Amino acid sequence: MEQQNDLLKEQLKEQEKLASLGLLSAGIAHEIQNPLNFVINFSKMSEKLLQDLTEIVEANKDKLAEEDRLDAEDIMADLKDNMSKIAEHGERATHIIQGILLISRGKENEYIPSDLRKIVKEYVWLSYHAMRAKTKGFNVSIHEAYQADMPQMLVIPQDISRAVLNLMNNAMYAVWKKAQDSDSFQPEIKVSVSSNEDQAIITIGDNGEGMSDEVKQRLYENFFTTKPIGQGTGLGMGMTRDIIENKHGGKLTFDSTEGVGTTFTFTIPIRK
Repeated sequence: MEQQNDLLKEQLKEQEKLASLGLLSAGIAHEIQNPLNFVINFSKMSEKLLQDLTEIVEANKDKLAEEDRLDAEDIMADLKDNMSKIAEHGERATHIIQGILLISRGKENEYIPSDLRKIVKEYVWLSYHAMRAKTKGFNVSIHEAYQADMPQMLVIPQDISRAVLNLMNNAMYAVWKKAQDSDSFQPEIKVSVSSNEDQAIITIGDNGEGMSDEVKQRLYENFFTTKPIGQGTGLGMGMTRDIIENKHGGKLTFDSTEGVGTTFTFTIPIRK
């Protein structure tokens, strides 16, 4: 009985920590969003001013020396490209912040109409940038295919994002590990999101080191991991299967060949 009470106390402490972390994350996200809005808005305003300047230069090109005109056109082209990148990455940062707010505010197991393509794309690239930040010199080609006419469907967004992030992190590790043994190896990850009348299908495949028969058999065991100590907990795949199969009534399958690569597939019934 005393052990049960101690366990309950520890669980309550952990819940309090998570609740505090959620509030802190929401506060930080709001603080970041305000200056970020200025960055995005001013980049759009600057893009409009640049367009006006381009029209002025074009209208007066006969009055400018050819060398000056070419220099002006090159500078404006660079500025236009820079403005586009600022807006693009600003919007991406906004989506990340929205995801943080969703997780901090979202109720457990709350199903929300969501665009799976946006969720998958956001967390694919979050995994990519995280890997690039901690692994100097590493890169990977990511090939994406998103069906254009997919409907929104009821899912638990924060759980789907966790599942995608788990698989992407594993794929990143698999291609990185294989790259350590071959200078000529070209890491690739393929991601697709599509649907039919009844189901949404998400696939994440890599050309990494693949899985041995033992790893395939033990893949969903809690605390089983092929990563070094400190890099993996061995809980991700079990959690991912629980999210897809138990929480969303779907199916998680995989196809893997040792030395060739691995592809995971989520099949989720469409609920509207």
